Amino acid sequence: MAKSCIFCRIAAGEFGTAFIHEDDVCVAFHDLKPQAPTHVLLIPRRHIDSIVATSPSDQAMLGHLLSVATRVAEQLGVGERGFRLVINSGPDGGQSVDHLHVHILGGRAMAWPPG
Repeated sequence: MAKSCIFCRIAAGEFGTAFIHEDDVCVAFHDLKPQAPTHVLLIPRRHIDSIVATSPSDQAMLGHLLSVATRVAEQLGVGERGFRLVINSGPDGGQSVDHLHVHILGGRAMAWPPG
């Protein structure tokens, strides 16, 4: 855990955040500034700065995140109509917290291009 990382502290339970999903690998919770009617953040418990900081040894964890993201979307009722998964990387990619996280967005039609 990176002591200064807000997502590490959330995953550790320091703020009493209500988790939608919780297991040994990751946690999911509602975004405080939602960009869609359904906006959930899914984060690994282990601190990883971004997707580019992963290595081949992280393949199982990354696959787990995608599998959980799909289950969470279905649980929240956006699985059938559709949803978007977003992983931002770096400042130009829109990453605002230096901890790998997946945005699960749904509940409305998504435009393309996204940016």
